[in-house]
Amino acid sequence: MAFSSLGLDKCLLRAIAEQGYSAPTPIQSQAIPAVLAGRDLLAAAQTGTGKTAAFTLPLLQHLLDLDRTGERRQPGRAPRVLVLAPTRELAAQVNDSVRNYGRFTPIRAAVIFGGVGMQPQIDALRRGIDILIATPGRLLDLVSQGHARLREIDVLVLDEADRMLDMGFIRDIKRILTLLPKARRNLLFSATFSKEIRELAADILHKPLNVEVAPPNATADRVEQCLYRVSRDCKQPLLAHLITAGRWGQTLVFTRTKHGANRLAQQMERDGFQVAVIHGNKSQNARTRALSDFKEDRIQILVATDIAARGLDIRDLPQVVNFELPDVPADYVHRIGRTGRAGAGGEAISLVSAEEATQLRDIERLLGRKLPMREAPEGVEPRQRRVEPAPVRHGTLRRETNPTAASPGQHRSHRKTGSARRRGVV
Repeated sequence: MAFSSLGLDKCLLRAIAEQGYSAPTPIQSQAIPAVLAGRDLLAAAQTGTGKTAAFTLPLLQHLLDLDRTGERRQPGRAPRVLVLAPTRELAAQVNDSVRNYGRFTPIRAAVIFGGVGMQPQIDALRRGIDILIATPGRLLDLVSQGHARLREIDVLVLDEADRMLDMGFIRDIKRILTLLPKARRNLLFSATFSKEIRELAADILHKPLNVEVAPPNATADRVEQCLYRVSRDCKQPLLAHLITAGRWGQTLVFTRTKHGANRLAQQMERDGFQVAVIHGNKSQNARTRALSDFKEDRIQILVATDIAARGLDIRDLPQVVNFELPDVPADYVHRIGRTGRAGAGGEAISLVSAEEATQLRDIERLLGRKLPMREAPEGVEPRQRRVEPAPVRHGTLRRETNPTAASPGQHRSHRKTGSARRRGVV
């Protein structure tokens, strides 16, 4: 099957060809005709199979069809399509997809999320848009201030709906549903569907078409998975060895915590690698810059928490490393789904310590199989902990005989400066 057989406009087909695609993926070949036919949709597919294009392409076609029927949208128009996404990165990815596939159309889109200033988003909404892509919290903020209008929405998309429930967005979603017209279509897309998601779908979908192109929680066939059993202290030296010995290029590394991500990045930088970090404490500008540097090959290693497990679409990413296993087994599926995308190959490597036996067991139970184990190379030693010098005690012989010791006045000045630094004064 070719994209040209799906009933898409020539301007969309041109954009698809320029992106390097000729044939739809299984989720696209089933979802696009259903959306074009006006159906509600409950669609599940493993990550990396093209879910975003599966709804952006038919929605662009829907808006083009509205133009042809004479339902023109004037300046200051309210959006007709609303896409809700759980994270800033995923919202930005959807916006990129709309921009890339709609580049030869007059259709306008805007993306809004927290962590950045509101004014540019308010300005975009005032200019008038067709597609609004948003995270729930920032959308409700703008609605409450009168900047976002949802009364003309005729298609709602919940992207990665299970993640939105995991992140506690159910109340925000229900509030948003009350602001939308009742006569609308609803599309739910996700890599996995829990019982709670199906209950939500039953509440908002009308006679939906169910599309599942892979078993729940399946991983891409082209992703080679393995693990190394290694002590916690040896993980960083092993990672550095694997990257150097294997001459790896771009490498995405997942940690469980923000602190762990920062610590690992510092260790890898001390070993001479070019590294950036993404986690929830980073500003949106810093996260965007780090991702851009990684995509453009300006840095070799991107260390991230599970905030990046979804919403990062990086072509030809060869390696994903689980430096620490996730606490939620399904997040393993999403993590390794950053490689092996769009039919490409990839490798997912997990560094597993004895303390992570429970997480490993839960992941293998979810996958229905054991992960193959590789032997760690000999000679990988734990990083030596930095030994801080013993504090200098006043009045001791050691202090009196230390030729570099500061005078009592100098010590007081140093303590004051340190206090000021902690307060952010210097």
